[in-house]
Amino acid sequence: MEQKNGSSFMGFILLGFSDRPQLELVLFVVLLIFYLFTLLGNATIIALAQLDPHLQTPMYFFLSNLSFLDLCYTTSTVPQLLVHLRTADKSISYGGCVVQLFVALGLGCTECLLLGVMAFDRYAAICKPLQYTVIMHPRLCALMASASWFIGFGNSSLQTVLLFLLSLCGRNKIDHFFCEVPALLKLACVDTTVYESEVFFVGVVILLIPVALIIFSYGQIVRAVLRIKSSAGQRKAFGTCGSHITVVSLFYGTAIYAYLQPSNNYSQDQVKFVSLFYTIVTPTVSPVIYTLRNKDVTGAMKKVLCRGQDSR
Repeated sequence: MEQKNGSSFMGFILLGFSDRPQLELVLFVVLLIFYLFTLLGNATIIALAQLDPHLQTPMYFFLSNLSFLDLCYTTSTVPQLLVHLRTADKSISYGGCVVQLFVALGLGCTECLLLGVMAFDRYAAICKPLQYTVIMHPRLCALMASASWFIGFGNSSLQTVLLFLLSLCGRNKIDHFFCEVPALLKLACVDTTVYESEVFFVGVVILLIPVALIIFSYGQIVRAVLRIKSSAGQRKAFGTCGSHITVVSLFYGTAIYAYLQPSNNYSQDQVKFVSLFYTIVTPTVSPVIYTLRNKDVTGAMKKVLCRGQDSR
């Protein structure tokens, strides 16, 4: 980046919700509660998946991956937002902005891919039950999870480098609460058409290909479940998949809204509140959705708690 770009020395100002000072205290309290529940819920799932042998299956391997990812994703943006909501200083260093964009974008892309992999796991479990342990071999599970992380952060590396090669002409006020691609693009004083087209293309690949895999997987799952004569079996199968579909709808719906429509179709205030969904709301409710009707997880939790009481 050229030296005339003053933001390379001064850093950036994250405007966040500073135009709504009456809302900042309310947001601080609500987001703090959500963040604490995110830490507790996702850490609980990771711990249970490690402690209970019954949960050491492909499904819970991917779920614990997702929980770890959600912990990191939320922590990459929310603590800083909480500080900015209670102080007058809204600044972030140039290097801090680069790192935040790289980490948040990488984790977001990884989650898109991981949710697609989890749909394939459910397809294999319900449509190919006799071959499930052969199909979802531990090596294949590790390979698919590793590929999701590698592709997610590979894409993030490319996007971050290309974005910060653009000249920002000394502009340093970002109308967002964290460093995100659409908000940073508005600081550029050069034609960003080519970059925006590249972002859109990559967004289609990262978002819509997993969505297509999810739709195909659940189409096959619905057909298989409808063949089950037992109503109890149908309820169990739909219950297992319902939590994943709910999380997918929350995450993909808001991410597609933010990244795959023309920027002149919505206001920046809408972008900020939509971003709150996939940065804090979805990671908070995800553990609740996955555990609320999941007898395996609730049973593991009871065993761990009983074991803790017996040890006293």
